[in-house]
Amino acid sequence: MRELLIVANPDPDSRLPYLIRLPLGDGLVLRTGGTWPREKAIYCYPAGHGEWPDDPEVVERVSVRSCVRRGAAIDLVLDRARENRSQIVFTKARGRDAIFWQTARVRKQARPNVVTPTARAAGIAALPIVIDSGERYAYRFARQQAELTKKRLACGDYGIEIGGMLHAAVERKSLADLVSSLLGTRLKYQLTELAALAHAAVIVEDRYSQLFKLEHVRPAVVADGIAELQVAFPNVPIVFGETRQLAEEWTYRFLAATYAAADHSPPQPSPVDVRPEPSTAEVRAWARERGLDVPDKGRLRPEIWEAYGAAHL
Repeated sequence: MRELLIVANPDPDSRLPYLIRLPLGDGLVLRTGGTWPREKAIYCYPAGHGEWPDDPEVVERVSVRSCVRRGAAIDLVLDRARENRSQIVFTKARGRDAIFWQTARVRKQARPNVVTPTARAAGIAALPIVIDSGERYAYRFARQQAELTKKRLACGDYGIEIGGMLHAAVERKSLADLVSSLLGTRLKYQLTELAALAHAAVIVEDRYSQLFKLEHVRPAVVADGIAELQVAFPNVPIVFGETRQLAEEWTYRFLAATYAAADHSPPQPSPVDVRPEPSTAEVRAWARERGLDVPDKGRLRPEIWEAYGAAHL
């Protein structure tokens, strides 16, 4: 069966972090600036077959039921039950050729029309953010001052470590993931783990109002479930970040605040009770008080010293 393949772009200087290959003709290769279906429309750019890496880092591989070009669009149907229909649209934006990958379920979503700041969060020159190695489509924090490392986190998708221990974490959710994990009780277990940290939060890449436009589940059930979890876990806020870009910015600022508030002083060694060595005269006097046979002068026998040591542990 034909398949859609999404891989990491090996070009570190590219602003489009992924390559996608569609089963159309000998394979249509595009550079893409985001991932579907987490965004309404994703900007793409045509790429040559020479840009496809020999040993690609596969991000996602999905079987395709149908991939047909119809005029200025390519209709794509994936072999899965949900979020399976999308479209590649060739159009013009501001007089220039442009390609957008968008979901079939058209959803009017107001753009925030804001530019996120580039100032350092909490004055930190390079925030050390740990990204969970299992996180797909991870934030790149390209506009933020951050140093990124990947490793397996005990909980959350993005974290801050203090003294080698996980100090704060953020769990990232799309709206679809939030709903499915809530109804399947997985979200409750995730919040239980996050609540054990000094600081933690869940960031949702959508607006709260979208809960009430859900089609396959009662919106009131989801809204009530979120409210109940917030009461049960008040120290793990569930924040709706509106868009992926703003959710990334919020994650950066939140982790920076937890890092700045943490105690970075090195751990102090436990105090050791150091007792001075007793003199021979002190041990001789102690032994005589207990009726032990000791000489008036000279060295004491080893068993006398052992008895004194055992008595003063």
